[in-house]
Amino acid sequence: MSLQNDLHLKGAVLPVSKRVCVMGVLNVTPDSFSDGGRYRDPAEARDRAFRMAAEGADVIDIGGESSRPGAAGISAEEEISRVLPVIKALKDIKVPLSIDTYKSDVAERALDEGAAMINDITALGDGSMAGIIARHQAGIVLMHMKGEPAHMQDRPEYDDVMEEIKGYLASAVKVAESAGIDPKSIAVDPGIGFGKTLRHNLFILKHLDELKVLGKAILIGVSRKSFIGEITGKGEGERLPGTIAASLFAIMKGAGILRVHDVGAVRDAVTIIRAITES
Repeated sequence: MSLQNDLHLKGAVLPVSKRVCVMGVLNVTPDSFSDGGRYRDPAEARDRAFRMAAEGADVIDIGGESSRPGAAGISAEEEISRVLPVIKALKDIKVPLSIDTYKSDVAERALDEGAAMINDITALGDGSMAGIIARHQAGIVLMHMKGEPAHMQDRPEYDDVMEEIKGYLASAVKVAESAGIDPKSIAVDPGIGFGKTLRHNLFILKHLDELKVLGKAILIGVSRKSFIGEITGKGEGERLPGTIAASLFAIMKGAGILRVHDVGAVRDAVTIIRAITES
């Protein structure tokens, strides 16, 4: 495993230099591809977050808008109404909270309430986002996406998928740092499944180590995604073995943070890999 620099968040640090970190997914949406509708109630979301923390999550990623292929967008007001009650319900949790949003209004409200990081699928596509992140001294995940969720899987094409991703993320990093975001607070994500075919996703995983040139912690999100189903023929609820296999391959290629639904199982798998590599 290739260890990276620690990721500095508002009031917290993800120790990526010492071990692979796990981000637990907490969707508070009615329509996310895997667990939509299950945790819309703040009390249920709180219980889920504390279970993931007990299973070894290093950070909880709260999403108020689905970004599954074909998803329609919602207003910032609707997204805020979904995520803020959950953030407030988690004031006493011991792990930092990330908010999966690309809207600066949502990010500002969430950071004001105590969130420590923003997971932005548009990599600062909202022109106000970078300044808000910098002002709050928060963390940021910059992700590559080709197109928008509603149409991103309509025959995406690349001349060179890794070169396009590296160039896109390098530009986003430059924007972030120019806005005053701490270079140690930036992670990058190649965006598995976001405007990529099965062939693209497999190629990205195989060549993930090329992103090391950016000098940032690498986050990867393969959990329960459709490319696993395309290979195995399994439905969303049966993709844990595929998720673990892809995640472990990713950490061997340089991933420092794994974004997953099944925290306990993935944490155990990562622990075994670490024990082997450090023996």
